[in-house]
Amino acid sequence: MNLKSLADQLGMSKTTVSRALNGYPEVSEVTRERVLRAAREAGYQANPMARSLAVGRSNVLGTIYPLLPADLGDPMFLEVVGGMSGALEQKQMNFIIAPVSQANEMPSYEQMVRGRRVDGLVVSRTLVHDERIAYLVRAGFPFVAHGRTQLDAPYAWFDYDNEAGIRMAVERLLALGHQRIAMVSAPLALNFAAQRRSSLLSTLASAGLAVDPRHLVDDCIDRRAGYSAVQALLAASPRPSAIIVDNHLAGVGAVRALLDAAVAIGRDISLIVWGSMADTLADIDVTTIDQPNARAAGAKMADMLLALIDGKPANSLQELWQPVLTAGATVGLP
Repeated sequence: MNLKSLADQLGMSKTTVSRALNGYPEVSEVTRERVLRAAREAGYQANPMARSLAVGRSNVLGTIYPLLPADLGDPMFLEVVGGMSGALEQKQMNFIIAPVSQANEMPSYEQMVRGRRVDGLVVSRTLVHDERIAYLVRAGFPFVAHGRTQLDAPYAWFDYDNEAGIRMAVERLLALGHQRIAMVSAPLALNFAAQRRSSLLSTLASAGLAVDPRHLVDDCIDRRAGYSAVQALLAASPRPSAIIVDNHLAGVGAVRALLDAAVAIGRDISLIVWGSMADTLADIDVTTIDQPNARAAGAKMADMLLALIDGKPANSLQELWQPVLTAGATVGLP
């Protein structure tokens, strides 16, 4: 059955039926319910392209993502994306990932916005000073930032409490008597890495401790970099008694480096990694700062973006979830 047949059956104009199906406010609730009931009984399915043209929407949300080689094997990334796409499938919408090179990232944003190829975007791996977010705010284009930035303007964001998570980890190590605590960080241009490093330094300062500069290594966001960072920390004199790794991909390399160096993790050196290691390592019960409910977090961001598109103010769409310190076998006395 097509739209004309449905309209003829109801004795209404095609315009009225179309507006009722698409939720236009000028159609009365009685008429809308009558049309929807008849459409269900007749098995009517709207032409998605025609509907998109009618309401000015593509029914597609997306993310422009400068993919790293490890991303598609990253269970946390896949869980978040799965949560987004699952939430949107229930609303008969789609979620797309547009992989780009870093050099082509901003032009891709401009093309996506100018062409209105999607109804809204999720901006991932937010930077301390993020040109992408500033551009989207100026353009008035709907987006939710997966992470925060220092932009002084209202925008919708979802994040975990980076400061609180690292503070929990450092305080756990301090309580055991550790004083030489090192950190392996992602690039500090990334907002989460900057916040986590800052939390380490401020928590240690509150305890009257300073960090040996040799115990701070950054630009580590994959296994190889994590491995090399731990090799450098083991070569330092004195070497740290504990290491915190601020992302789980580098954490895999950190564990491998310690094992290859015959370090008894949790006895010779303690280790805490931000992010679940359950699907990345076998037989190593790592103490972690977990971001629980990654799939629920993805679904939440999809719902936030839809609410933004429907007119909810951006500054009312800001979610800060709390991480959890999960005890494992890789933390002990110094």
